[in-house]
Amino acid sequence: MMAVIGAFMVPHPPLIIHEVGHGEEDGIAATVAAYKNAAQRIAALKPETIVVTSPHAVMYSDYFHISPGAEAYGNFGQFGAPQVQFHVAYDEQLVKAVCGEAQTAGLPAGTGGEKNPALDHATMVPLYFINQFIKNDYKLVRVGLSGLSYKKHYMLGECIARAVGKTGRRVVFVASGDLSHVLKQDGPYGFREEGPVYDERIMDVMGSADFGRLLSFDPDFCENAAECGHRSFIIMAGALDSTAVKAECLSHEGPFGVGYGICAYTPEGADRNRNFLEQYELLEKKNV
Repeated sequence: MMAVIGAFMVPHPPLIIHEVGHGEEDGIAATVAAYKNAAQRIAALKPETIVVTSPHAVMYSDYFHISPGAEAYGNFGQFGAPQVQFHVAYDEQLVKAVCGEAQTAGLPAGTGGEKNPALDHATMVPLYFINQFIKNDYKLVRVGLSGLSYKKHYMLGECIARAVGKTGRRVVFVASGDLSHVLKQDGPYGFREEGPVYDERIMDVMGSADFGRLLSFDPDFCENAAECGHRSFIIMAGALDSTAVKAECLSHEGPFGVGYGICAYTPEGADRNRNFLEQYELLEKKNV
């Protein structure tokens, strides 16, 4: 039974695309280098399908939207670079399997409610780097976040893993998400003290793959830190539930006031001690 063969936490600043940044991306050179490293690793894994969780895909408060149909297009026209274009084929069989698993788990998830079929920048930024190195045709599954609880995001990740197992796909999971947007007074969103605290905590958690701690972040604290990737990372954690992983932090910086972190995860077989949602729920029951 095939499982997720690799997973990556990546950011999505449009200015990291040279055609958008026009040299501004040199200010986050460590992130650019780490992104290329991650993309090369993804290419080496030869995935049949890449699952991307995106904070900028269609999002509902009470429903996980999974992009429907056979294909999608997108470009960076919104950021002044319409010539940077993408065309992806969706893995309709895996999408169907994920929807089926979600239904069995009682999760509100599916392909309904698409407002705009165009690819979003949080999906296209990772693909921009991946496509520089990948030679085989891969298919895509694009998953939106929701306003549902952290636990339900983790459960969706578990559903994705089960669907991957049942379809036998070689799947790489890419969790797209920036960290805090309030790291600096002169950044685009100003400064809040929660910003740097969030970045330090999340990089400690993600750099060590201590995914259980993702569930215990206070949602109000996360909101004040103006993060955008937390739920994306939780879905990825769910997809790696009960799996031993080798974690590597490839980069972390935030010179423009927004945090960018890149980590790579190599699954190394089953590990029942990493059943983080079960452990979290047991703890909840004890504390009631």
